[in-house]
Amino acid sequence: MLFGDHLCLLRGGGDLGTGVALRLHRAGFPVAVCELESPLAVRRTVALSTAVTDGETTVDGLTARRVERSTEVAATAATGVVPVLVSPELPDLSRSVVVDARLAKHTLDTTITDASLVVALGPGFTAGTDCHAVVETLRGPRLGRVIWGGSATADTGVPGMVGGHTSERVLRAPTRGTVTWKVEIGDTVRSGDVLGQVSGLDVATALEGAVRGLIADGSTVEAGMKIGDVDPRGTGDDGGASMWEVSDKALSVGGGVLEAVLTWLDRSS
Repeated sequence: MLFGDHLCLLRGGGDLGTGVALRLHRAGFPVAVCELESPLAVRRTVALSTAVTDGETTVDGLTARRVERSTEVAATAATGVVPVLVSPELPDLSRSVVVDARLAKHTLDTTITDASLVVALGPGFTAGTDCHAVVETLRGPRLGRVIWGGSATADTGVPGMVGGHTSERVLRAPTRGTVTWKVEIGDTVRSGDVLGQVSGLDVATALEGAVRGLIADGSTVEAGMKIGDVDPRGTGDDGGASMWEVSDKALSVGGGVLEAVLTWLDRSS
């Protein structure tokens, strides 16, 4: 591994975090992921966080495996497998880079002193204050750009456009409670179909298409929280790939993180 001495620790293994892990791993960095006991990822077929519930998962050729102790992280990462550790807090282990990939859109507990290089994804962080660098996550001409001073574009509250649709493709929890699904990722659905329930209240789709993402069955969610995603392109060439491959957005953001890490290494040499 070319950069085997520089462990990159990702806080969050959702679809964007997985794009970051892919870019870093393919460039020769050992990568590890910290996750919640009940991950909140919606696009679970392309999220390394799925290893928390399944024990192991492979996305685009990159395998992640759940580990139970922080002492297992370095040795597992050195083999080319991404260790996924359940740790809501930053674990006590040696690392060169910390990437906050939780997409909370506001600062949580990440600080600029967490590692030699701290990178954060999206809005809610200020480079030079909360972290060393921020990577833009809003689709458009600045997607994936590295910001060394200042912040990413503020949260618009509007999901990115897919197949000509924005907000209507997203499934949200109608109330606080537990999610149960009647469908699976990849299923074809029609407008008005009831896909599941949250504490007895129906979750219906406004679009015809294919289910691109669903939060894990049995998850506890808050009212208004994103819990699913329907791709209006269906399961054709464009839409089908979105179920099983890391997205162009995730790879672009991952490329921005890789640029930040290599820039830091170059400046440190």
